[in-house]
Amino acid sequence: MNWIFWLILVIVLTIIELATVNLLTVWFVISGIVALFLSFFIDNVAVVSTIFAVLGIFLLFTTRPLLKKYLPTQKERTNLDRIVGKVGVVTEEIKKNQIGEVKVDGKKWSAISNKKLTVGTEVIIDAIDGVKLIVRKEDE
Repeated sequence: MNWIFWLILVIVLTIIELATVNLLTVWFVISGIVALFLSFFIDNVAVVSTIFAVLGIFLLFTTRPLLKKYLPTQKERTNLDRIVGKVGVVTEEIKKNQIGEVKVDGKKWSAISNKKLTVGTEVIIDAIDGVKLIVRKEDE
């Protein structure tokens, strides 16, 4: 009857991992499978539970960082991200480290630069900081 508990635990942890995809419970799924197998040979619940916990924590801290290093992380791009790198035009003068205005992709944005930029100057959008664009002169 002890093995049924471990089977149910493995199924529940698998469902959680599939729902979250955080590479967190997968290590406990593996240790749960080991505990399920051991429960056929070891009747002591405390021993099997300890092996489950220690193995799960060991796998979590040793293999998760390695796996995360090699798995591609997908940063979801937003509509805002697509304007980074585009060219815009200054529509309201930008004084050094003061807010002005830039038109990019048909929309006007507040913008800031580390240099003075006059109206009509073409700029490159380097980044977005909150609701402001960080820009630089196109030929820099």
